[in-house]
Amino acid sequence: MTILVINAGSSSLKYQLFDMTDSSVLAKGLCERIGLQGSKVKHQANKPTRIRDTEIDMPDHEAAIRVVLGLLTDAEYGVLKSMDEITAVGHRVVHGAESFTRSTLIDDKVLKAIDECSALAPLHNPPNLTGIKSCMAVMNVPQVAVFDTAFHQTMPEYAYLYPIPYDYYKRDKIRRYGFHGTSHRYVSERAAKLLNRPVEELRIITCHLGNGSSVAAIRNGCSVDTTMGFTPLDGLPMGTRSGSVDPAILEYLMDNEDMSIAEVLNVLNKKSGVLGLSGVSSDFRDLHKAADEGNPRAEVALKVFYYSVKKYVGSYAAALGGVDALIFTAGVGENNAAARAAIAGGLDYMGLDIDLDKNAAVKGDECDISAGGSRGRILVIPTNEELVIARDTEAIVKAL
Repeated sequence: MTILVINAGSSSLKYQLFDMTDSSVLAKGLCERIGLQGSKVKHQANKPTRIRDTEIDMPDHEAAIRVVLGLLTDAEYGVLKSMDEITAVGHRVVHGAESFTRSTLIDDKVLKAIDECSALAPLHNPPNLTGIKSCMAVMNVPQVAVFDTAFHQTMPEYAYLYPIPYDYYKRDKIRRYGFHGTSHRYVSERAAKLLNRPVEELRIITCHLGNGSSVAAIRNGCSVDTTMGFTPLDGLPMGTRSGSVDPAILEYLMDNEDMSIAEVLNVLNKKSGVLGLSGVSSDFRDLHKAADEGNPRAEVALKVFYYSVKKYVGSYAAALGGVDALIFTAGVGENNAAARAAIAGGLDYMGLDIDLDKNAAVKGDECDISAGGSRGRILVIPTNEELVIARDTEAIVKAL
């Protein structure tokens, strides 16, 4: 079975083509500036590696899909003889609200429900929906939606409700949803395999740390709490997002800085986090360089981030009643030894003891960085959200 995975943004489209006999990636690529001047595509075919990076007119997402299919079947850069070899398409959809607790085959009813969730994710669901409709227009194969929020639908009511009037939840569906679900799910299931234990027996804390970051508490394979909330703005400080702040700050800024609510939210989403604190960058590599050169704001920005992650690890350990595995993943979690050392250091009181030499030697691969006497394991596991989407798509299509 050959599965095409699509992640459509407002002016971009990422794709990967999987051979599900061995879960290998046959090809992958990125279409950028869709609908804009200078649109381009970077395509990589594997076995052997062939790369095409070129400008090509893509006035809309349907045109981009046609470009992708053309490249996948191209005589020089393709990996398929025809598009008929594609069995199904799996789509990343950011928000499924309470409508979807698992991945699902897309039909008119599902399309309508995804559209209705757009109010909760106005920057994400509309382009996700555009990608789905574009694929449906040019391909007559099953289409499957895989939701970022679905994994967190197992959270208990006391974890997802906000302490505001209950009518706002019943009427407006204001609650904690959580995001990065496919990533938290993948690394927790992968950890169980690495530990040779059923995931249903494990208490796991997963740290998805990157420009967007979240931590999740996972018991028996199910999410029971996570840091992102009604939107991805909640929780940890991130690259440009503030994370959790006193909500009265919004009114204070509006009054004292003569800002509209839209302007304040723009600051919290795009000008805050480690970028806002440091004044240097949202990229942790730049922050470490600046801190090493003596920049005090870069240094404190890093400390604020690490301290926040460590606080959530501690609180989730309490919620789970202990920790069998602490997992680091995503760009910072996989590649930043200093971040892992700062967050996991000093957790021996809860049975997590990091080996700093092992940690320093990690090169972005799967690795157990626990010290020999650690009761719980500290793992680095590269995430693979696209593979989760492909596997869910395969399972749904096989059941048809």
